[in-house]
Amino acid sequence: MRSLLLLIALTGLVGVVGCGGVDDSTPAACLEGASGYLGALAGTPGKVELERDVGIADCLAENQTGGDLANVGAAMLAVATKLNAEARAAPGGDANVQLGYLLGAAQQGADRTEGIHDELVRRLAAAARYSPHDRPLPIAFSRAYRSGYAAGQRNG
Repeated sequence: MRSLLLLIALTGLVGVVGCGGVDDSTPAACLEGASGYLGALAGTPGKVELERDVGIADCLAENQTGGDLANVGAAMLAVATKLNAEARAAPGGDANVQLGYLLGAAQQGADRTEGIHDELVRRLAAAARYSPHDRPLPIAFSRAYRSGYAAGQRNG
């Protein structure tokens, strides 16, 4: 009996996935992990694209599935954490600009999705502005971050 119920449940799941369960609202390039974002951010402060015509803002899609949001969010949070550590080690450098760009682009994408990405942007901001023991971040960090943020808002 248990095997029969399991078979029915799996059949139903396959039916859902096979019939309209595929969601193409999140570009495939957005789902390739942190390395894709890091590679793209090397182009800051100019236009950053994960692939042709796919900016970071495009990764926060209006009809995004929970799974895609989790994958995109995990990748972006990993990037923000890595860049924050690099930016604190060398305030005012490229990592600060890249970190700001990531947040500016994420905010631009979130602004057009009716709030479904607000928690992700809040977590990204916390990771980006992290400082051990809540010490103030250096002015050079903040200046370069703001410059990158503005570029991310413009170019997404």
